[in-house]
Amino acid sequence: MTDTVTLTIDGVELTVPAGTTILEAAATLGIEIPVICWHEATTANGLCRVCVVDEDGGRLLQPACIAGCRNGANIETRNERALRSRRTILEMLAASVDLGEAPEIEAAMADCAADPARFPEARAREHELIDDNPFYLRDYSQCVLCWRCVQVCAEDAQYTFALTLDGRGHDTQVSTAFDIPMTESPCVFCGQCVGVCPTGALKPKVEWGLEQGLAPEDIRSLTRAPRRRREE
Repeated sequence: MTDTVTLTIDGVELTVPAGTTILEAAATLGIEIPVICWHEATTANGLCRVCVVDEDGGRLLQPACIAGCRNGANIETRNERALRSRRTILEMLAASVDLGEAPEIEAAMADCAADPARFPEARAREHELIDDNPFYLRDYSQCVLCWRCVQVCAEDAQYTFALTLDGRGHDTQVSTAFDIPMTESPCVFCGQCVGVCPTGALKPKVEWGLEQGLAPEDIRSLTRAPRRRREE
């Protein structure tokens, strides 16, 4: 087995250590491939498929975050086949999830000219704002199910296992086990889940209060008095 592989990405030949992913190799050339589920602090799992690229001779597009570089491969990150797939995924996502606080995803949409209006009948994810602890709010209408928070709460970092997936199909959402309040879960409020969230679905209460224009005393009250769910 060779220690390096040589391949071409967007017309540029390069040599990288064996085991390097396409995403990592592209980054060495300054080529940015959009990602949603991938994060440097979590295990790459290829869930969202936004990072797909076209490898010559391949029947399927490859998820760059987990696909390894092959010797002699010719990779196109922005040909029409890759962009069409990326565009469709982003359009369907934006048609059903509030991405108003997801600048990286919005930038990816602009880059490939994604138009959420193509799916006017998509059913939006609607969830009440969950206020059940002194530190952060959960708004799953903004959740893209990227899995980052679940991963970082589990084996990837904290080993707390406070978060999991609940429901099926369109009704799937991140939750605590049996949907118990966060204060009754194993959560230690380390904040790592908030830090890796790409959309604002998890947000510190102080930040939320400032955005709402609350007075300092009201923000202090918000962080002292958690409720199961905040009434709109």
